[in-house]
Amino acid sequence: MSLSDGPKTSIRGELTDLFRGALNGAFPDASEAPIIAPCANLKFGDYQCNNAMGLFGRLKGTPNAPKAPRDVANAIVAAIPANEMLSETSLAGPGFINLKLSRPFMAKRISSMLTNGISSWAPRINCKRAIVDFSSPNVAKEMHVGHLRSTIIGDTICRMLEYCSVDTLRLNHIGDWGTQFGMLIQHMADSRPGGLGAEGGSDEDVSDLMELYRAAKKRFDEDEEFKGRAREAVTQLQSGDPAFMKAWQRICAASRKEFEAIYTRLGVTLQERGESFYNPMLKDVVGELMEKNIAEISDGATCVFVEGHKIPLIVQKSDGGFGYASTDMAAIKHRVQQEKADWVIYVTDVGQAQHFEMVFAAAKRAGWLHDGADSPKVDHVGFGLVLGDDGKRFRTRSGDLVRLVELLDEAKRRCYETIKGRKEEAGEAVDEAEVEAAACAMGYGAVKYADLKNHRSTNYKFSFDNMLAMQGNTAVYLLYAHARISGIVRKAGKDVNTLAQSAAITISHPKEDDLAFHICKFPEAVEDALTELAPNRLTDYLYELSEKFNAFYVDCKVIGSDAEDSRLLLVEATAVVMRQCFSLLGITPLYKI
Repeated sequence: MSLSDGPKTSIRGELTDLFRGALNGAFPDASEAPIIAPCANLKFGDYQCNNAMGLFGRLKGTPNAPKAPRDVANAIVAAIPANEMLSETSLAGPGFINLKLSRPFMAKRISSMLTNGISSWAPRINCKRAIVDFSSPNVAKEMHVGHLRSTIIGDTICRMLEYCSVDTLRLNHIGDWGTQFGMLIQHMADSRPGGLGAEGGSDEDVSDLMELYRAAKKRFDEDEEFKGRAREAVTQLQSGDPAFMKAWQRICAASRKEFEAIYTRLGVTLQERGESFYNPMLKDVVGELMEKNIAEISDGATCVFVEGHKIPLIVQKSDGGFGYASTDMAAIKHRVQQEKADWVIYVTDVGQAQHFEMVFAAAKRAGWLHDGADSPKVDHVGFGLVLGDDGKRFRTRSGDLVRLVELLDEAKRRCYETIKGRKEEAGEAVDEAEVEAAACAMGYGAVKYADLKNHRSTNYKFSFDNMLAMQGNTAVYLLYAHARISGIVRKAGKDVNTLAQSAAITISHPKEDDLAFHICKFPEAVEDALTELAPNRLTDYLYELSEKFNAFYVDCKVIGSDAEDSRLLLVEATAVVMRQCFSLLGITPLYKI
């Protein structure tokens, strides 16, 4: 999704606007879009404008064309409008324009953020309403480690969109319909002396959903007679039989309760809209696809054949039933036509990439999406596997996928022991409630961060030892770093909010320069993470920020120095940006550990 044409919140965006004016002034007929990038070597500048060489090639042979790329670069530099951003420009190589930012400009920018709030740095993007489809567990099955990535990647994408003031609908497309419910309900009926009864069983029947699922699945796989009755139960459920509907609702309610317990621990909010929501739309959607000659009958099934794919998208099975392809087609139509989404994002494993390519292509053929600039944008955010130490899919010793609740329990337990042990060693009083809260923040934050710091498309090895390490690129290290930074502000005993109104930031030491520049790049980190739908761009920024701060704090005395007020404001700006990063990543910051 592109940035809006209005005022930019990132320095890169402001430079882009500045050089748009320079390019239009120097070469008004070229219609050249500025190419602004970080400078490869910070000794020469902070950013580069890289238009000269490409523009030289396009101008070659035209009247009064420049003789060399450096001539193009010189003309661009000469046309830069008056501004307070740049302190220096220089040419490198065949025509790279190196740009050095004005230190007073950076200081003023940071002071403004402290006064107006970190929300003033939120990127402005061309999207009013977004829908993010993520998490999506199956009813009657426990959430396992495989659901972790979709849930936290999707949540972070939502948080970034919400930070950018995008109206964001967080949808949980749970698996709450299908043939498995016939199996479950029939097993419930067989397990009760009087069958389901008018109330569709009791809450006791669904008190242990995993046991219910395992027992029903075992019978379904081994007993042909039961399998036949389970299929008949599906028909009764789909026809709206009251007892079967109540049993289905009872199963869904029990699952919902378990899902919500996990989401509460992770701090994730979702609006449930499962597969069953789209059931009333399926027949009409298939009818529309047939009427528009997009779908056709093949071997009795209704299929959409998509160019470049060997297998079709089956929107109605030969027995008249509907599958997840039918539901996904109904969902995408509803989301763009009824929900009026500008951007629909699906967060699932990379194995579903081909499926969504076909869904998007079929939706475009149906006219629900198109190639115009005003078409809703759709993206599939694919992610890799969570692996164990053996490099295979992360499982328990018995071969089962690791339950998410057990994983979170273990992370919290380890953090609790570490925090409590450090306090006891230091001779500090142990407040159990305080330690419990810190263990939750650190444990759950560590699990999230260990996932999000990897590029989403890659597989990664799950390791408690690595994710809970107190050194390196981990949430534990960053939370301790934030607590230390907060401690500096507390120790100073000054009201930094009042200080931001009265004191000026001055940047004179090279380490002040490095830290201030990195603080100012925060909006770009959010822009890049959203553009690429890659949360690791944000984690990379956050870890580098902590490293820049450490280098600053080693060389630049804060409390008791002549530049105390200015440096305290840099300390506070670092903490504010760190807290916003934590917020976007769904991690609770700790002020004291």
